[in-house]
Amino acid sequence: MTHALIVIDVQNDFCPGGALAVPAGDEIVAPINAMMDDFEAVILTQDWHPAGHSSFASTHPGKTPYDVTEIPYGPQVLWPDHCVQGTPGAAFHADLRTDGDLIIRKGFRSAIDSYSGFFENDQSTPTGLEGYLRTRGIDKLTLVGLATDFCVHFSAVDAARLGFDVTVRMEACRAIDLDGSLAAAETAMRAAGVTLS
Repeated sequence: MTHALIVIDVQNDFCPGGALAVPAGDEIVAPINAMMDDFEAVILTQDWHPAGHSSFASTHPGKTPYDVTEIPYGPQVLWPDHCVQGTPGAAFHADLRTDGDLIIRKGFRSAIDSYSGFFENDQSTPTGLEGYLRTRGIDKLTLVGLATDFCVHFSAVDAARLGFDVTVRMEACRAIDLDGSLAAAETAMRAAGVTLS
């Protein structure tokens, strides 16, 4: 069984001082760096939005961050502008090791947001991560990163649904916890067969 570490969105905009800062998001950088050598493969995901992305509140007149709107694939939380391609906010945290095997960029289609490392939010457009893991014979995944209740949660549930053996290392994740979203995410991950450790 080949085991990969999936490092989700440890980027400046999700760390303290960033446009969509996760409380204490930077605290996980050192623990993640320390665990990388324990895995046969390390894959990092990177939120990579074009300016004017459909998930940004600024692109919807009269809407403010954290409002929810309907777009063609369903309800969408509207966020502050974040992780815009090529900006300092989209860069990985300066102290994060990026010497892994692969970087998967997601959310680069202007009309579709992407929480999961596996699928865009329409639940059908793949990122290519599954194919990469399959061709390398990887079937066991450990997920860490930001934020527990959004991108880590959706990545973990999708990975389990695709048949991977999935563990989320909670001590190396941090959450936004928007109106109970952390508790809901933990329940959903466990229901999908994800191990929370």
